[in-house]
Amino acid sequence: MKKVIFVVFFAISIFISSSTTYAAEHQIKIDGVAIASEVKPETKNKRTMVPLRVISENLGASVVWSNSKVIIAKSDMKVILTLNSSTALKNSEKMLLDVKPYMKNNRIFVPLRFIAETFGCNVNYNNFAVTVDTEPLFIDGVQVKALQQEYHMTMGGVVQQINGNAYNETIYNIFVENKGKKVEAPANYSWSNTIDTLGSYYKNEQYDFLDQKENSLVRFDVYSLIRSFPSELLTGYPETLIHDVSKDEWFLFSETARQSIYKLIATAAKNSFLTIISNTVV
Repeated sequence: MKKVIFVVFFAISIFISSSTTYAAEHQIKIDGVAIASEVKPETKNKRTMVPLRVISENLGASVVWSNSKVIIAKSDMKVILTLNSSTALKNSEKMLLDVKPYMKNNRIFVPLRFIAETFGCNVNYNNFAVTVDTEPLFIDGVQVKALQQEYHMTMGGVVQQINGNAYNETIYNIFVENKGKKVEAPANYSWSNTIDTLGSYYKNEQYDFLDQKENSLVRFDVYSLIRSFPSELLTGYPETLIHDVSKDEWFLFSETARQSIYKLIATAAKNSFLTIISNTVV
């Protein structure tokens, strides 16, 4: 009887170890930051499978989901995965996956190593810890340590830093790629909300890309038109401007791009990539 019980227990153990198991012990770190996820990573066929959102948003990649296909894109790299298929397309080149992407509890699980290495990251395993090191951002040959954002409220302000390479690169590219037509500097612009001066601009945020010594490499200030006058008097004044402080040049900027930056910063905060340096808001 004892022998039968042992055999049954042994068989169950083999079955569990060979199928999908929860990787509750797994800790995934990206650029040294432990990533939290509502849905835990899993181990399947000795491969770490992670929810698509967890890996894509922390690598700065965009995701498009259509039918059973997932398109993950960043810069000049595009990967197409198909649920329950071991074939992936990497910039149109066919690749074979050790584990097929799958859907579970309304989440798409993808192979961590394949996705991370495809987008230029290094992946290392140490016991139950998985570390992913992304490529740092370089501006004019100098490595960026962090992106520092400053904004003011009615009384006080906040200074905070984002330390994730992927977030910093994506935000930097938004600034560079969404510069509109070059324009003259407005007559009035500042942190002050000067509602009594026609054509004044309010400084919404200041973004400094910092080097390893926390000196500013590049700085972008974003301004919005103060709409305290009738609309007909504001005709011809652009809604949003960006000031490239490093070059002292002004450009048109889109509100859509600005909102994209806000969304990235919120995601960085959610994933613990944001640190508040000072908060004097009262």
